Amino acid sequence: MKFLQYISLRGCQQFVELPHSIVNLGHLRYLNFQKTSINGIPRGFRVLTNLRKVNGFPARVDGDWCSLEELGPLSRLKYLEIQGLENVTASSFSAKAKLVEKLHLTNLCLTCGSRLGDDGLIEEETQQIEKVFDELCPPPSLNFLAIEGYFGRRHPKWMMSSSDMPLKNLRILMAEDLASCTQLPDGLCQLPYLEFLQIDRAPAIKRVGHEFLQSYHHQNPHPSKAVISFLRLHTMKLMGLVEWEEWKWEEQVQAFPALTELILFECNLKRLPPGLASQARALKVLSVQQVKGLISLENIASLIELQVIENFHLERITNLPRLQKLTITRCPKLKVLEGVPALQRLMLEDDYMETLPEYMGSINPRRLELYCSLALLASMAVAQSGLEWDKFSHIEHVKAYAHEGDNPRKWYALYTTNPYNLETNVNSSALMYRGTLFSLEDAQTFESVFKMTRRTFRYICSLVS
Repeated sequence: MKFLQYISLRGCQQFVELPHSIVNLGHLRYLNFQKTSINGIPRGFRVLTNLRKVNGFPARVDGDWCSLEELGPLSRLKYLEIQGLENVTASSFSAKAKLVEKLHLTNLCLTCGSRLGDDGLIEEETQQIEKVFDELCPPPSLNFLAIEGYFGRRHPKWMMSSSDMPLKNLRILMAEDLASCTQLPDGLCQLPYLEFLQIDRAPAIKRVGHEFLQSYHHQNPHPSKAVISFLRLHTMKLMGLVEWEEWKWEEQVQAFPALTELILFECNLKRLPPGLASQARALKVLSVQQVKGLISLENIASLIELQVIENFHLERITNLPRLQKLTITRCPKLKVLEGVPALQRLMLEDDYMETLPEYMGSINPRRLELYCSLALLASMAVAQSGLEWDKFSHIEHVKAYAHEGDNPRKWYALYTTNPYNLETNVNSSALMYRGTLFSLEDAQTFESVFKMTRRTFRYICSLVS
């Protein structure tokens, strides 16, 4: 056993502590405590200097001893995940982990228990966790950093522009459950190799200002020389910033030249910043979901794929000359879709949609995929006899579906222009089963029923039932 190199206890909930004899495994290289009940490690753990990877290392304080100091001598670590940092009561304990001296460390995860939803954090708690994280400065070798559950109001000093940023080689940054942070870290734009940035659930952020993009100018010895922020960032995901209303980025501020994918989810932005359209010239994919205040989306010349999902106030999508693929899901106020000459694929999703949008007649995608109400599907299924024909008959390939239960494609209508073909499984018995025909047994034909709206039809049904 003394030559054992690999131990994984992942998912073993019955494990509550490690035996002290583990310190005798001097050849150990890999340890995984994730999803166990282990909340401490034995004193003397520091002798395991061959360790390269540790997952789920528990932070625990016992009097004047903290488990973090056992990490100090482990200079060969390449991957380290520390959990329970809210238990650390003093920054002097976290300093003893000596993370900045671990010159082989490339992956680091720092985790606290989530404080989202807490009624209020005591000021002393937020100040304490800030000081603890200040002393967990990573080495310059770091490529990947994940922070979860951090509840300080400000970010660690080593993530801010006022410091000599140590993260020169950082490529991926993921932060989630930031209960109290009121702004994004202003030092990130300095990082020359940062490629991927994800912020998830930061409910205290209301504004993203100039400092997010321009902090490097404060230290630029040649202020007349333009500095391009986020030089290599290709993917940015900003999610769960539920109070975020404003994003400052002027047209002339150079930033995000390599950004190809942007995801905005669950925020309250009123508009996208002008700089996004003028500077992010490589942007190919944009996903905008549950952005409550957004009214229009326009003038992004490079965009190829766009998803707009549950943006209930969105009214206009215009001037996207290279757009090829568009998904629109439950955006009931969207009335204007124009300036999309390259559009190839359009997906519309709204189970309550009873008529096709009027803009369908003025756009010309090659393919349409539609998820709608059974009433609309039936109106399309009768082709020239239905009221929707002129809105979709020019599209080469149409696949339209209505759901039943858990099957989103129970009912369908499939249409092609060349050769002309219309195939459907929608019939009067299916409609009566779904309650669309109710008890109108003497309906003359299937197609005549759907020349009226479902509301009108139901009213007639109620009179004759």
